[in-house]
Amino acid sequence: MTKGNDPVNATGPNTQLARAGYDPFDYHGFINPPKVHASTVLFPDAQTMDVHGQKYTYATRGTPTTDALCDAINELEGAAGTILVPSGLAAVTTALLAYLSPGDHALIVDSVYGNVRQFCDTMLSRFGVDVQYYDPSIGRDIEILFKANTKLVHTEAPGSNTFEMQDIPATVEVAHRRGAVVTMDNTWATPLFFKPLDAGVDVSIQASTKYPAGHADVLMGTISANASHWRALKRANGALGFCGTPDDAYQVLRGLRTMGVRLERHQASSLVVAKWLEGRGDVVRVLHPALESFPGHQIWRRDFKGAGGVFSFVLASGRGEDFKLKAQRFLDALSLFGLGYSWGGYQSLALHVDLSDRRIAPAPTEGPVIRLQIGLEDVEDLIADLEHAFAAASTV
Repeated sequence: MTKGNDPVNATGPNTQLARAGYDPFDYHGFINPPKVHASTVLFPDAQTMDVHGQKYTYATRGTPTTDALCDAINELEGAAGTILVPSGLAAVTTALLAYLSPGDHALIVDSVYGNVRQFCDTMLSRFGVDVQYYDPSIGRDIEILFKANTKLVHTEAPGSNTFEMQDIPATVEVAHRRGAVVTMDNTWATPLFFKPLDAGVDVSIQASTKYPAGHADVLMGTISANASHWRALKRANGALGFCGTPDDAYQVLRGLRTMGVRLERHQASSLVVAKWLEGRGDVVRVLHPALESFPGHQIWRRDFKGAGGVFSFVLASGRGEDFKLKAQRFLDALSLFGLGYSWGGYQSLALHVDLSDRRIAPAPTEGPVIRLQIGLEDVEDLIADLEHAFAAASTV
């Protein structure tokens, strides 16, 4: 969107977020876009209907409300096109289905979101796709895993729950030289902190449920493709019939307006908590890419502009201690941290991570892994809540 001679792309990220995707003067000056609820769209005459000679034909193909969000995401991602789907998981699975066929070989990072692994091991396998998992730290050596039929490399940086970093530019270079599509789940960083398409990735995926929506009340995913891969993505989405609803699109677009300032708070508070945890004797290690002690810190520092508010730590345990019981005692003592899945909302959350499905990348074994989502509460209160939980866990 351009206003006068001031292109949005020349402004700062928060200015871009405040304006992206919708010009109020396209609709009587109202600052938020209208919510257009629709399924059927009427045509003025039979000839127009025969040739689909108008912008909107049926609501699964878009509405003014969903288009406003797609336009905003296109601006943020630098994408040729974006589609909306009902969840972050649907965003990853739709992308995989768009580019893989029976007999293809796909390389999937071993630190991938657990439900994506389940999809790969069940649905993709049933469809005749050969799935192979790889270590997130492999970098350029991923080439040794390529086969003649390798068609796609799926990345996620940092990795789910244990936050391993990947060398995305190196992976992209190898994959493109070998003729493979590269997809990336960029939910943790968002396009504000890392732009996958600028790094050569072909398809950027976000769970808009998280930071874009930001209030723990919307499910949505976005898939954004570069010019070379947009047509195949759009065609696959049309065949599958996935679409985001106008109500959810409106809420995500509204959430985008404050995503920048929320991310600043998430990042600052999470670093305070992470550094506090590093100094505790009852914590083995903190899994946060922005910490200098983290193995993937140099890659994060080179490629990323910031950090999300989600990270994990390994709770120290004595020999013979029941990891699950210790984790439960810790979690049950929390009062400000809610016990729940997902993240990206305003409330802090905690859970015990199950890493039993890892095959290549070793999971921590020194104690239970606790994942924290640092919300928008006062960080001193969150630390006090964690202090109480550590005291409770010590009684196991």
